[in-house]
Amino acid sequence: MDFEIARVFFKLFKILTNMYFGDKISLKLDYIQKEIFDMKTTLVIMAAGIGSRFGGGIKQLAPVGPGGEIIMDYSIHDALEAGFDKIVFIIRKDIEKDFEEVIGKRIKKICDVEYAFQELSDLPDGFTLPDGRTKPWGTGQAILSCKDIVKEPFAIINADDYYGKEAFKLIHDYLENAKDGEMFDFSMAGFILKNTLSDNGGVTRGVCSVDENSNLLGVTETYNIVKTENGAGVLSDDGKVTPIDPMSHVSMNMWGVTPGIFDVLQKGFVEFLENGGMENLKSEFLIPVFIDKLVSEKKATVKLLETKDTWFGVTYQEDKETVTNAFKKLVADGVYKEKLFD
Repeated sequence: MDFEIARVFFKLFKILTNMYFGDKISLKLDYIQKEIFDMKTTLVIMAAGIGSRFGGGIKQLAPVGPGGEIIMDYSIHDALEAGFDKIVFIIRKDIEKDFEEVIGKRIKKICDVEYAFQELSDLPDGFTLPDGRTKPWGTGQAILSCKDIVKEPFAIINADDYYGKEAFKLIHDYLENAKDGEMFDFSMAGFILKNTLSDNGGVTRGVCSVDENSNLLGVTETYNIVKTENGAGVLSDDGKVTPIDPMSHVSMNMWGVTPGIFDVLQKGFVEFLENGGMENLKSEFLIPVFIDKLVSEKKATVKLLETKDTWFGVTYQEDKETVTNAFKKLVADGVYKEKLFD
């Protein structure tokens, strides 16, 4: 019997069993379904950014929840609730101790956790670290650091962004059925621009264009987008504000990809290094740019999955109070428990 047909029959059997025999048997069947029929999925969290220190601490590790939770706690909670099986943290060696104390040890108690380390010297054969290079190589190289750890479809997120519950559910469900054919079958969370802006200054957003089937056509990196009376605008150096549609879809660097990405990503990193990456000490090999290239070359399709949840994060030091208050409201509204993992 075809595996997909078997999975459908099992789900039907589970529904009927729950109707006649109740929740206890259904919970056991949930476990069987997850272990045998459902695709394993991993959440990869990028937390190795070099610009991580603000005020008196590491911004990815700054407490924002009523119980001292950090933004990553909420992302992990939402991912596990959506059905993800494993968490992979991409960090730097120099923050490993702090990271373990603040979040790593706690999360290991509730799910499978692994670490990957983004290192400047981790380069393909034939390349050596250029003199004077101190800036990380970018999110593309960060993802390559976990190529020997991740063997299943996975989501990619930033450590210091709050994405909301809906995005994790959408990406997870898409990943469970993602199948690479002639092209890679990727996905991304598409946020509404007005739901991603900061009260404290301009932000950079990848503004998306899609076809009639919500397949990504391209991402335009747009700088210094600010809130305006009419919604949103792009602030230029001369102070002029050009309006932009506040209902535009934007990428917040939340992607759903298959493990086949690693081989082409490795080749892409080599091409990046060969074409100026070694000489330009500030250049970065970025996941959004790489995926956009795959789309333009007809090597990948990316389904934009619209979420109406509000994004927030600590872009500016002043954002921390706003984010802390936002989590207080989410707890008060019953979206989260005060003690998150209880």
